[in-house]
Amino acid sequence: MKRLLKVTMVLAVAAFAFTSCNCFKKMAKNEGQVAVSCNPEVLVLNNGKVAADINVNFPAKYFDKNAVLKVTPVLVFEGGEVAAPTKCLQGSKVKDNYTKVDENGGSYSYSVEFPYDERMQQCELQLRVEVKCPSGPCKEFTLINANTGALPTKEEAEVLAKGGAEAAALTKSFGRTIAKGLNTLQKDLDYADNMQVAANDYKNVTTVVTKADILYKINSSKVEKKAIKTEELENLEAKVAEYKANDRASQSVYVNGYASPDGPENFNDKLSGKRSESGKKAIEKLLADAGLQIDAASYGEDWEGFKEAVAASNIEDKDIILQVLSRYDSSAQREKEIKNLSAVYNTLKKEILPKLRRAQIVNSADITGKTDDEMLALVKAGKFDELDLEELLHIAEAKPECAVAALEYAAAKYNDARAYNNLGLAYAEAGENAKALAAFQNAVKAGGNSAELNNNLALAYLANGDVEKAKEYAKAADAQTQALVYAAEGDYAKAAPKLTGYNAAIAQIMNGDLAAAKNSIANDNSAKADYLRAVIAVKEGNLNNAKAQLNSAISKDPSLEAKAKKDVNLAALYE
Repeated sequence: MKRLLKVTMVLAVAAFAFTSCNCFKKMAKNEGQVAVSCNPEVLVLNNGKVAADINVNFPAKYFDKNAVLKVTPVLVFEGGEVAAPTKCLQGSKVKDNYTKVDENGGSYSYSVEFPYDERMQQCELQLRVEVKCPSGPCKEFTLINANTGALPTKEEAEVLAKGGAEAAALTKSFGRTIAKGLNTLQKDLDYADNMQVAANDYKNVTTVVTKADILYKINSSKVEKKAIKTEELENLEAKVAEYKANDRASQSVYVNGYASPDGPENFNDKLSGKRSESGKKAIEKLLADAGLQIDAASYGEDWEGFKEAVAASNIEDKDIILQVLSRYDSSAQREKEIKNLSAVYNTLKKEILPKLRRAQIVNSADITGKTDDEMLALVKAGKFDELDLEELLHIAEAKPECAVAALEYAAAKYNDARAYNNLGLAYAEAGENAKALAAFQNAVKAGGNSAELNNNLALAYLANGDVEKAKEYAKAADAQTQALVYAAEGDYAKAAPKLTGYNAAIAQIMNGDLAAAKNSIANDNSAKADYLRAVIAVKEGNLNNAKAQLNSAISKDPSLEAKAKKDVNLAALYE
């Protein structure tokens, strides 16, 4: 484009040397009669693009029959410029194929669109105009001053011919500015604010229950020696010793006495009590070194244990037995009905009932995990391997300052969809939108298919400017995310009613509903909310309040000072 512009300037100088473009003289004198408008007057960023509708109105008898105007819209910004396609207009006697302007004049519209560049925050939309007279000696386009209609002076023509920075500056000064500034408030939509964290299964206190049975002979409450020499009891004894040595553990031991549900119910109630007492004495002796308070209780006939044992067995007709248990509440009736199943009852006497003549020993241990400060210290020290997956997920949520480090490790080590999801959220909150999207995509690869992941993918695509892809996921997302899609497309009227808080305020400002916007962030004391309050105050004409709100925002987030200086919404504070 630079080469093309330079060639155009050279041609302009050549044309100037031989002619003064006679067909344009009268038009130049009446330049002030040409009405040019741009909608919007302050440009607006929308969906990664900057668009405008330009309208030029020529009065009657203005346009010379032999003249041709070439109009180029150019968006000029800090460090660069972008030109839209040119539009050429010709008088009624010109035989080219441009848009014809007759003697009665008329209005001519032109829609332009530019891809957004971060440098465009301070910009202006210009029209640069060139003229030629095909039927006269001025047969090549010559750049004119679009503000005055004047052709370049000899000195200006020489500058344009040389090119370089001075020529570029002069060319810019010849352009007619029709819009100034770019409202980038859409860019401030906080997509991360509606992203959802995947829950973890972390518990600060974990309860571990260990059980062992002391079995008795039928109708007996005497503890046999072999009854306390079992692998189950050895394991329970080892656990008691382990928890006693752990200063994060507290434990309680219970002895529950039971009787098998055969025989008289009253007899079995008393028998279960005797078994709880004899079992307690045996366990107190076995665990004497632990120094624990051991409690005992009796529960009579163990119908629940009976039901569980039958359900887990391979006994023929076990479904019939279970039906009997569900049909009758009476212990005596249950026993009678089951005994009537004579063939099955013999199996029950051998395989099921002996296991229910017992004192059950229960050790319930509460183990307290690391504190949040301890986990944070391990993450900061890089000792990730001393934390399990659930601890890593928990500390990342509890202490956001370590979230990225903890979750990067968790995701890499465990390939866990929740870790990738939460890592994506952490990246998004840090403004790392490309990394956030990649993390969510990795969550899918790791098997994630949760509602929160789907929602987050929609938002991540929005944050990366891919609205069409975001729509695919937004179909199954929540109402806030769907509304953010509308906002990303510039449909703020449709978005605002479904949004809340900060994002609602942005949509409401863009709709011109400043009162609603103030209400939406009334309870938000964040830096970004103070910044929005400054924008609202400027739009209301209250510059003193705007300054106070902006100062508050900058005190909380110093990076907002540089942003404010380039924000067209706050330009009145710096003029």
